[in-house]
Amino acid sequence: MRISEAARRLGTSARMLRYREDLGLLPQVRDPLPWPAPGLAGPSGPGAALVAAPGAMAARGAAGRPHGPAHRQFSEADLDAVAAALELERRYDISPASLAFGLRVLAEPPVRAAVADLGRRLGRIPATPVRALDFEKERALRLLSRG
Repeated sequence: MRISEAARRLGTSARMLRYREDLGLLPQVRDPLPWPAPGLAGPSGPGAALVAAPGAMAARGAAGRPHGPAHRQFSEADLDAVAAALELERRYDISPASLAFGLRVLAEPPVRAAVADLGRRLGRIPATPVRALDFEKERALRLLSRG
């Protein structure tokens, strides 16, 4: 189904679905059409890079010619995934951008490490076991030096 129908069924707007797609909150499009389309020559010569933008896709018309960018089609699985994201946003009272960052933390190990480090510095995440053992070692040494 097209984006307008998907938005209507989800109770949101097509603009918000596009925003969520930009944030990475929609399932990735499966089998994107390549640019240039197979068997067709793409733009060439000076300025060709300006015409063929990265990620551009072409669909074929009845005569086999490209007729503009392909439009995303939403499946029932796509709608279920977006509905789950909307429910998380409502349940935890967060923005789509916050949810997208949470997914980035889970998906990208360097981001996860940086956020975990911040959490430890702020005292929101307990110290790692190694740091806890260092603390216990220091405490034991202090107690021994008193006696």
